[in-house]
Amino acid sequence: MTPERWRELTTIFHAAREHEGAERAAYLDRACGGDASLRAELESVLRPGETLTDFVEATVRNAIAFRRVQTAFHARAQAASEEYHRTGVSVAAEAVMGRLQSKLDAKRKKLGR
Repeated sequence: MTPERWRELTTIFHAAREHEGAERAAYLDRACGGDASLRAELESVLRPGETLTDFVEATVRNAIAFRRVQTAFHARAQAASEEYHRTGVSVAAEAVMGRLQSKLDAKRKKLGR
């Protein structure tokens, strides 16, 4: 996607979020000017009844959750590194990968995938 196309898409996207239902559809008709691929791209990400405030709040919540997970991951990695340097004892990569695979398999089973 070109930078120009991205700017066009995001401009229309943010404006469309301020409209609902038939008003949103009419706005997209006008804004997309018959460009079916642009309209399809926009409709694929817009949720019915969602406002810009809803979108921003959800984005911020997701970013906070990601940062918490990332911070916890870094703390665990730092602790593991310090423990290794203190004791010289490490865990084989195969054992770690096996445990991770088991957790992934359990999560997939729980989700029915």
